[in-house]
Amino acid sequence: MDIQIRKATKADLDVLKAMEQGIITAERPFDETLAQDPISYYDLEALINNTKALVLVATHNNAIVSCGYGLEKTAKPYLNHTKYAYLGYMFTLSQYRGHGLNGKILFALKEWANNRGLSEIRLTVYDENKAALRAYEKVGFKKHIVEMRWVSEE
Repeated sequence: MDIQIRKATKADLDVLKAMEQGIITAERPFDETLAQDPISYYDLEALINNTKALVLVATHNNAIVSCGYGLEKTAKPYLNHTKYAYLGYMFTLSQYRGHGLNGKILFALKEWANNRGLSEIRLTVYDENKAALRAYEKVGFKKHIVEMRWVSEE
């Protein structure tokens, strides 16, 4: 399969917004706190224009089939690093899953982070999303913190 990885452009926004809805649909079963549709997680145009971010897409026959972004962030002052790369917006169309596209995008984002001097790379994933956990562990990520919540029954 001939897959190309490239930087996203403003011309890609309609497709990228549709893929964002795919992410939301996939994550909704893992998070009862999500508001009713329509919702949006990202300001994709701002990410594309941000000099401290990189939005990537994987294409097959010039069609976008997978995506992800990296964003340079400032670390908490008590950590042993001042900056880190945060990765998000990871999504692959269902018919393209299992072909390593997520790994290719992650590899390119890791390279981008390293070129920026960012040795710490983080992302968040729902603990119950076992497929995503396996995908991230496959490329070297390890669980670090599990966020817990409690809701009053009043």
